[in-house]
Formats: sequence, structure tokens, C-alpha cells
Amino acid sequence: MATEPPKTTPITVSELRKYDGSDPSLPIYVAIKGDVFDVSNNTASYGKGAGYNVFTGKDSSKALGKSSLKPEDCIADYSELTPKEMETLDQWYAFFAKRYNIVGKVVPDN
Repeated sequence: MATEPPKTTPITVSELRKYDGSDPSLPIYVAIKGDVFDVSNNTASYGKGAGYNVFTGKDSSKALGKSSLKPEDCIADYSELTPKEMETLDQWYAFFAKRYNIVGKVVPDN
């Protein structure tokens, strides 16, 4: 359950990669539409080797919109999604927003 107000801490694309569940001392992050969610309390789904781990450590907006688990779809650019896929992406965003805290915003590497 999301309990903290959303944060806007900038997190670079390369920094975000560290939070993919491979280092147990770090939290696990999934970014959607540029917002970074802390999914650490759900390691069964997002931890190393788990079914949804493909989404971690990056902005996976396109894959979520397409309901795809393909690594090549786990990218931030969701501009080519169909209206139905956009609806799916928005539903995923709402799902995450209810359950997980937003800990930052994805920013480009300098």
C-alpha cells in the first residue's frame, strides 16, 4: 500500500539500472511513465529470478502497455501504443500507484 507522498527525486537511467533486484542490499524499482516505484516489498513478483523481474531497473512503460514480458519491449518510449494499449498502461500505472510509493522521476544521463 502506497503510504508516502510521491517524491520527485531525480534518478538517472544508469542509476536506475542498479535497482533491478540483483543486489539484495538495494531496493527494487520499476519505472512507469517516468515515475519510479519502489516494489521492494514484493520480491516474490519482482525479485531476482521472479516472473516480473524483467520490468525492474528501467522504465518498462511500453511492455506494460503491451502486456509483454519481452525484454526488448521494456523501454520508456510508449508513443507507438494503440489506444487500447494506452488504457492498459494507465491501468498498470493506477495499480502501482495504489500499492507502491513513488520514490523519484527518471531523468536522462548527462
